[in-house]
Amino acid sequence: MDHLAAAERFIARSYPRASTAVVGGSTARGERTATSDIDLLLIGDALFDDASQTSEASTHRFEGETIEVFAYTPTGFAEWAERGVSQHRPVIVDMLVEGIAIREDSRTAELRRHWRMILDAGPTIDVAESAFRRYVITDVLDDLRDATDPLERHVLSSVLFERTAELMLLTNHRWVAIGKWLPRRLRALDARRADALSAPLLAGDHTAFADRVAEELDRAGGRVQEGFVR
Repeated sequence: MDHLAAAERFIARSYPRASTAVVGGSTARGERTATSDIDLLLIGDALFDDASQTSEASTHRFEGETIEVFAYTPTGFAEWAERGVSQHRPVIVDMLVEGIAIREDSRTAELRRHWRMILDAGPTIDVAESAFRRYVITDVLDDLRDATDPLERHVLSSVLFERTAELMLLTNHRWVAIGKWLPRRLRALDARRADALSAPLLAGDHTAFADRVAEELDRAGGRVQEGFVR
């Protein structure tokens, strides 16, 4: 199936006033699986029937495919893009910059250029955010070392992996992610460190995993606990 052509047919039916349309995700990367959907970013001045509406995220079924739509007016896109950047997880910016444009207007190229500069620069966390993130990891790490209940150790380890991976990425000016993209981005940062962190977790060795977390915590600035004010 030509998924780009299907996306264009869907736009013509459901969002005909879209002036910019970009297919992102696994479809754009050529990495589709049996359960992959089509991620579609749409931008247009008169995209919605309600003139006051500036954004919409919705799921559709079209020609046997699931289509995830992220639709915005230019103002709405700027608002949500800036929010994603501030949260260090610029999903729609990544779609705009890295996806395949199937509709473009006179502003699309400049829009992509502007946001590519921001995406390429990567995130920066200040002293306060670094301290807070390390405080949370310190607290959960101590809980893991004390835990004896198998379920509690499993849950705490999962939380620690996510928080530690995010800290590793952010301290190296890399964007964070959720789900399958978090370990992928961690491996892209440093495959050796990613494996060192994940191997004991996968083996169920919570003591060794806690030691690896402590190493990464020290690398990022060390424990934060006594005297911390939030």
